[in-house]
Amino acid sequence: MDKLDNRELVSKLDTSNMLELISNLPDQCLEANDIGKRSDIPKLDNEIGNIVFAGLGGSAIGADIVKVYLQDELKLPVIVCRNYTLPDFTGKNTLLFCASYSGNTEETLSSFDNGLKRGASIITIGSGGKLKELSMKNGFRHITIPCGFPPRTALGYMSITVLAVLSRLGFIKDKEKEVKELYSELIKLRDKEIGISVPFEKNISKRLACTLFGKYSIIYGTSDSTEAVSLRWRGQLAENSKCLSSSHVLPEMNHNEIVGWCFPKELLESFKVVILRDKKDHPRTQKRIDISKTIIKESGAEIFELEREKGSLLVRLFSLIYIGDFVSFYLAILNDIDPTPVKSVDYLKSELAKI
Repeated sequence: MDKLDNRELVSKLDTSNMLELISNLPDQCLEANDIGKRSDIPKLDNEIGNIVFAGLGGSAIGADIVKVYLQDELKLPVIVCRNYTLPDFTGKNTLLFCASYSGNTEETLSSFDNGLKRGASIITIGSGGKLKELSMKNGFRHITIPCGFPPRTALGYMSITVLAVLSRLGFIKDKEKEVKELYSELIKLRDKEIGISVPFEKNISKRLACTLFGKYSIIYGTSDSTEAVSLRWRGQLAENSKCLSSSHVLPEMNHNEIVGWCFPKELLESFKVVILRDKKDHPRTQKRIDISKTIIKESGAEIFELEREKGSLLVRLFSLIYIGDFVSFYLAILNDIDPTPVKSVDYLKSELAKI
């Protein structure tokens, strides 16, 4: 579509330059690795038996990626907590990461206080705010990342930094080689397949954005690999494109949602399904995807599959995320809106501040 290749039109709509923020993800990943490696992380006093990540929205999705990426290497149970309180097992044997890009997310501040009272070993991550103040006041280590970004555009800082810190603490192997590969592959993906300079007919993200335009999208991932990626897609479609969508995960959806692909017929026919899969997925899950496609197609919905076959798991996951980030940006342009403002979130926070 000519509209997405019109740089002047794109610039007029993208007044806050979301395009640049999305495009710079490869460089952000490199910088994040350096930040994590330079951080002065002291040796933990307590023996760690579990890891808890506390965060919301764009500050939590990084933890989701870390969790799935390290599931075959990290020998400790990991949980991502998106709430005001922490699980009851949180205690002196817990390594608690409190992540808030702004440093003022009220749920994360509450989790920090909760972890402090339970004696957890705490590391905080963000650009400043109350979280940094509380962390330093109580003698914990705060990792400062660059300020001035919408939280959803700080994914590299909120994920790669954590990998470097976990490596510094001895929980995982050093990921320098993997991060450099990630940087190289994301650059190639951006410049050859999905970036703004890639014309519509050769651009994966532009073409998919046009297909999703004016439609309801359903994003399916898998528990083995792409569940967090599907969450990211849903979040980006909401915040950047201002579009509702839904996400679910296989094999779980085969035990409930798959039955719902019957009604309402007139709506199902206009739905667009994006399946995010990976070669790491369990063989039975791979079969389930194929069978599920047959069932869904009977409703008349159109299905699109995305899979990246080359590179490490880190590369493959981030590549799918990067494709989705650009889809959400292009869809915002098709919707004739600036992708950056999130007025509903701002309103909600202002109303809560009155209470």
